[in-house]
Amino acid sequence: MATHDTARPHPPGPLDRWYEQAGVRTGVRRMFHEETERGRVFFPAALVPYAGHEAVRRLEPERVRELTVRHLYQFLLSTTHLETRVVNTAAETVANGRTGLDLPAALRPDAFKVYCDEGYHALYSLDLAEQIAAVTGIAVPDEDYGGFVDRLRAAAHRALPGAPVLAGLLQAVVFETLITAVLNEVPGDPSVVRVVRDLLRDHARDEGRHHRFFSALFRELWTRLSAADRIRAAHALPELIRTALTWDLAPVRASLRLAGLDPDTARRVAEDCCAAGPDPHRLNATARSTLRLCAAVGVFELPGAREHFAAHGLGDGSEETA
Repeated sequence: MATHDTARPHPPGPLDRWYEQAGVRTGVRRMFHEETERGRVFFPAALVPYAGHEAVRRLEPERVRELTVRHLYQFLLSTTHLETRVVNTAAETVANGRTGLDLPAALRPDAFKVYCDEGYHALYSLDLAEQIAAVTGIAVPDEDYGGFVDRLRAAAHRALPGAPVLAGLLQAVVFETLITAVLNEVPGDPSVVRVVRDLLRDHARDEGRHHRFFSALFRELWTRLSAADRIRAAHALPELIRTALTWDLAPVRASLRLAGLDPDTARRVAEDCCAAGPDPHRLNATARSTLRLCAAVGVFELPGAREHFAAHGLGDGSEETA
């Protein structure tokens, strides 16, 4: 049975002030107020990967507006699946001491704090999507916004067969250390409606603390893996990163068809703009913190690691991506 040294003090952690700072503890319900939002957009077209496609540019402006709103729905409702089915699965495993590793006891209550946060993020993401649908009349398409979770699990099974707990922990580390443009850029964009900016700002504050928690978890996890498991993990990580940054195409195709594109054109636009994932510069910029975390624990020094990362278009975190 794993034992822990509970007498030894631990350094200050990112969630030590959770009761005073967490959104679920101190936040308010973000509400849309239509009379104050005229002239603003619900989501910036620059962050919709297919908005610049020639077939989309030929659409009427109102159809393009609907596309951006449905893209926001995809982000919000994908978040509900990601937070509850990926991140919280890992958080629960740590919180209840079910990793099979002798992790520090201090990680357990912090993992429960993350669990609470992520459930709240899922709730307010769904709430905002329903508010926007009610005021705009743009319905949330009847799509499975969690289809990407199945793709993630398939990637994890390929990369780490027979190690579901380790795969789940690494997936959560990857997601929680990526720097997404949505949380990084939208809160400061004055062209976006305030309720969307405020909600994403709330989310970003919590995620900053989660980033530090999962970075610490990864360091602790890495020191406890066997040499063989470290090599397996090092070879698996680039596929987990790449898969996490590849769009789920089914909701994209559905949204494009609702905008008036025929099925073949919708499929072509989705494949042209989303199937390959982000371009190499944006891929490495988004994954920069994750890659630097990998470098800090020596991932790239293991046999074959750099080659596996390079095969997925990823560097070692040392490249200038700004």
